[in-house]
Amino acid sequence: PYFIAPIFSLILALLLWQLYPSLYSTSYFKWGILFFLCVSGLNVYGTLLAGWSSNSKYALLGSLRAIAQTISYEVSMALVLLFPLFLVGSFSFFEVGESQESIWLSFLMLPVSFIWFVTCVAETNRAPFDFAEGESELVSGFNIEYGSAGFALIFLAEYANILVMSLFSSILFFGGSYMFFFESDIMFMFKILFFAFLFIWVRGSYPRFR
Repeated sequence: PYFIAPIFSLILALLLWQLYPSLYSTSYFKWGILFFLCVSGLNVYGTLLAGWSSNSKYALLGSLRAIAQTISYEVSMALVLLFPLFLVGSFSFFEVGESQESIWLSFLMLPVSFIWFVTCVAETNRAPFDFAEGESELVSGFNIEYGSAGFALIFLAEYANILVMSLFSSILFFGGSYMFFFESDIMFMFKILFFAFLFIWVRGSYPRFR
């Protein structure tokens, strides 16, 4: 289990990218949002497996803290997703993106989109929600016993999750490739990079706000 946990976490992060080809295809995955919730909910098992199999009380405590946080914010994530689901009437990312051709959902649901972003920050263990890696309390949390390739795989999974959450954030609330009746893949990539920048910016600035 000690060696399987990092691989399992990375596989789950990459599994969500299987939804990407169906975002702009007429043969879209009808239950994409439901699939997203199911796969993202499995992330707790990789963290639990890593902490438990490390045979360290610090790793175990870090994994328990991470699981408590992840489960808590998955509730808010599911509740936030109900708003675009009921408005569009579909579980497909393709149809949610298509429905924003004239106006983004973030304009219609600004507080909800902000809650979504905060939830995404918590789900990816970024500051100030980095309880999973409370350096001042737990040295490094659930990954304290990992080094070399295992440590690299854990952080590859974390940053892959940041990119995929940036992707789905731009589709759900910011029109995907649509920019006020215009469709552009360049604009879509810019939105994804902008959200990824926000994740890193929060990490780099907290708690040193001025």
